Amino acid sequence: MLLFLVTIFKDSMVVYSINDIEKLSGVKAHTLRIWEKRYGIIQPKRTKTNIRYYLDEDLKHVLNIALLNKKGIKISKIAKMPEQEIKKKVAELSDIGTEFEDYLDSLTLSLLELDEQKFNRILDSNIKQKGLERTMMEVIYPLLDKLGLMWITGSINGAHERFVRGHIRQKIIANTDKIESDPKKPTFIIYLPENEDQELSLLFAHFLIKQTGFKVINLGLHTPVKDLSDAASVAHPDYIYTIINHSLAGMSIVDYVDSIKSSIPESQVLISGIQATKCSSDTSGRVNVLHSFQALTQYLEEITSAKKAAVSAAALG
Repeated sequence: MLLFLVTIFKDSMVVYSINDIEKLSGVKAHTLRIWEKRYGIIQPKRTKTNIRYYLDEDLKHVLNIALLNKKGIKISKIAKMPEQEIKKKVAELSDIGTEFEDYLDSLTLSLLELDEQKFNRILDSNIKQKGLERTMMEVIYPLLDKLGLMWITGSINGAHERFVRGHIRQKIIANTDKIESDPKKPTFIIYLPENEDQELSLLFAHFLIKQTGFKVINLGLHTPVKDLSDAASVAHPDYIYTIINHSLAGMSIVDYVDSIKSSIPESQVLISGIQATKCSSDTSGRVNVLHSFQALTQYLEEITSAKKAAVSAAALG
């Protein structure tokens, strides 16, 4: 349906089917039809063959209505409000800060409008209330999932994506910089292989590792094995961590991991990402596959517990 509508209007505007609006707003198509027929609160356009379609302003309007409704305002009351009053109410709710937990709709609106002040205010409020780790898992990653859908439907472009990723990047780095590493704890080298670009995930892993007190050396994106090996020869890391989502050029994931093991024989290797599912934790214990950030956090906790137990045993001995 969407492709049909886009074909009709491709030279003039971005359009959405009712199913697209449902996915982007979280409001069921059945509910949207009720809002339309009973309250007249939204007025979709129709093709000559009577197929509903919506424009950008309709998406924003539905997002505003959904946000007010989630905050306890009845649809019957919202329906009597002029559009400007609805926008004003939404702005007031966004200003309240930590009183409300669900900011996904507000973040979506602020990115559609490239409203830097509102976007930062909402993220800062969540980070202050929940901490960066919970904000990433409960707000930012769901927002990025939604961003992917919005890209497919054409409601955002490259500018919107750069806006979101740039601001999230700043938040992660700023919160990571506040943490002091413990020089007595293990050292991690983290990086992304060549042709990998999941920078936000790597930065979040950096935060999680450093939050545990470990020293982190971040080599960044597109790091060849030679550069990784050179860094390891200087830093002598206890652990190597990477994320691999794409197929590796010219070799399998198993061969790639073997090349790291042979070039950096003294380090534990931790692998995350889609391709990691093709690689098993080996019997030597040098390679560990971590399927999520929760698994990474648990692994870090196990390292910390093991170190504490070893210190206690040495003290008793």
